[in-house]
Amino acid sequence: MSEPTVADTRRLNSKPQDLTDAYGPPSNFLEIDVYDPQTIGVGRNRFTTYEVRMRTNLPIFKLKESCVRRRYSDFEWLKNELERDSKIVVPPLPGKALKRQLPFRGDEGIFEESFIEERRVGLEQFINRIAGHPLAQNERCLHMFLQEESIDRNYIPGKV
Repeated sequence: MSEPTVADTRRLNSKPQDLTDAYGPPSNFLEIDVYDPQTIGVGRNRFTTYEVRMRTNLPIFKLKESCVRRRYSDFEWLKNELERDSKIVVPPLPGKALKRQLPFRGDEGIFEESFIEERRVGLEQFINRIAGHPLAQNERCLHMFLQEESIDRNYIPGKV
């Protein structure tokens, strides 16, 4: 019979880290912020937009910095496109808050500051989870969402 193999448990030799390595820019980074919510319009044509700012040094993105304005329905569009065309599990969006949209409420409903801030945080978590996924980074819809001023809903899905 052959003797059982023993796993090699020696530590890998690592080089000591100097200050440049510790405090220099990360080798690969992707930062996405959702901020500056603005409510636009009146009555039934009222909606909130958010600024989506991206900074990266990943070679897959043609722009290293971009800043676009998006509304909740644009995030829904991105989620639906990724679910339809990619092989990744897409995280959920923050809820639609249907009860907040009912008429005759005593508050501002979906336009109340606390709700807008809660939704902003949820949208930021959503887009960072998606954009951080290596397979999603290849999807044309993600690049359009993050880097193009307007979304072409008639685009041809595919890889970058």
